[in-house]
Amino acid sequence: MVYYAYILRSKVDGRLYKGHASDLEVRLKEHNSGKTRSTKGYIPWELVYYEEFETKAKAIAREKFFKSGFGREYIKSILDKK
Repeated sequence: MVYYAYILRSKVDGRLYKGHASDLEVRLKEHNSGKTRSTKGYIPWELVYYEEFETKAKAIAREKFFKSGFGREYIKSILDKK
């Protein structure tokens, strides 16, 4: 099985959401249908970045990195290139 650490951007105000999932397509649909309380008020969301991992633990660790100070700087540098 493949796991992902991902970053979404709200099309409403540009805020970012970091998470992990085993199925990105299904998870994005959940976010955009209002099933996730923390993202419900900022629909619609777009997938702006993801990384693939062999284990759930590695995906969760990467999500935690994305939420750290260094991780936020890394995300900014990646998204600024796009």
